[in-house]
This record gives sequence, structure tokens and C-alpha cells, in this order.
Amino acid sequence: MGGNSIEQRCAKSICWRNKIVTEKALEVDNASGGYGDLKVVKEISLDVYEGSANGVTGRNGVGKTTFLKLICGALPLLGGHVRLYGRIINRLPSHSLFQLGISYAPQESIVFDGLTVQENLTLHYSSSNLDRYTYVFKKFPRLKDRLQQKAGTLSGGEKKLLSFSRAVSEPTKLVILDEPTEGVQSDNIILMAQVINEEKVKGRSFLIVDQNITFLEAFSDRVHLFDHGEQTYHTDGPNFRNDIEKRILI
Repeated sequence: MGGNSIEQRCAKSICWRNKIVTEKALEVDNASGGYGDLKVVKEISLDVYEGSANGVTGRNGVGKTTFLKLICGALPLLGGHVRLYGRIINRLPSHSLFQLGISYAPQESIVFDGLTVQENLTLHYSSSNLDRYTYVFKKFPRLKDRLQQKAGTLSGGEKKLLSFSRAVSEPTKLVILDEPTEGVQSDNIILMAQVINEEKVKGRSFLIVDQNITFLEAFSDRVHLFDHGEQTYHTDGPNFRNDIEKRILI
């Protein structure tokens, strides 16, 4: 790919769109929660607008994954509210997310190892038809080549790519991804950013936790920095790298 660095190549995929956004896809209002009585996430608020992407970053162990689990109902909220297009969803079970219009790719347990790649892709559907994956197969042709392979034989990065492809291909309005680039090859990370930008143009919204600043820089309309379970900083626009990196190092 011309020998350019991942930073240079990711920058080419940036899609900043000047538009008036009026509708909130996701509203998180003073969300708090954790494990039992242990409050890991403390009064975090953010809005994800229709057709936009929010990135969340920070050091390991600062509450990023817990925050997503609170949104998706995998953990109970101890305070605050979560709304999807104005509807409160924090009391709904996590298994109803798909019906609500949310795709969620967690950090761990992302695929079923005993099933084939094709079975993992069609698990939610009554048909094994793969037409909905035509777009991602063009981006990631090796995924199509491995349809009959057991998912458990894939590398960690390949499993992440499988989970990502499944989430972005589902007929949902909001896609939530937890560390999607972990272990993924740099060329595929660039393609993932392109997919996100192209899906944003269609009106889909994204909330993505990742420590790869270059990846977040390629598509995020707003980035949030977490530390010790709190949102310590957030910024709009493409020029957030220096501010975020300085604050992470403090």
C-alpha cells in the first residue's frame, strides 16, 4: 500500500461531513454502575447523534468496557438513564438489543468457537443467506474464504474482524464496538475505518471504545477520555490527538 505509515493511510479515510444533526440516536445521562456495590463508572453523560460516531479511549482498567456493558444491559445501572431515540432502555434485558436496533460487539467472547464462520455470521437469522455480507466480503475477502472454517481456529485478530463484520452488517441503527482493532492487522484496521465512515453516510451511528488513537481519528465526530471511571475530557473535530495523548500521559 505504497509504504505509507498507518497514520498516513488512516488519514486518507477520514470523512468529516458538514451537516446539521438534530436527532440523538443514543443519550446517556449520568450513568453510574459496576459490579455489585462497586461503582466503577461514575455519572458519565454523552450523546451519539444519528449518522455520527463517538470514540471512547483511555488507559486499561478505567471503566470503558464497564460503561458499554451498562449501556447494553449486561450490567445494571446504579444511577442515570440510557435512551435510544428517546426511549429509556436501561431496564431492558441485553438480549433484546438486536430487536431494538443495536449491534454490540463486546471485547471478549466475541464469536462461538465451535461454529463455522458462516454459522457465526447467520446465527441471528432464520436463513443462512449471506447476501447482507456482500459489502464486507469485498472489504475483507479472506473472511469469505474461511466461511466453512471453525471460528475457534481463527487468530485473535481474525475473530475481531469476524465480530466487526457481523455487527456492521446487521440491520441496526446503532453499532457499539469494544476494542475492535485489538490484534487486527494494520491494513484491515484502515478498512474498518472506511467501513464505519461509509455506514455513517447511510445514517448509522457508532459508539466505539478503542485505545488506537489513529483508528478513532479516522472517523470520530467526538472523542471522550475516561480515567478512574469518569469522563475527564471530550472534544469535537479531527484535531484531538495531541490533547488526548497529553492527558493520557498525565
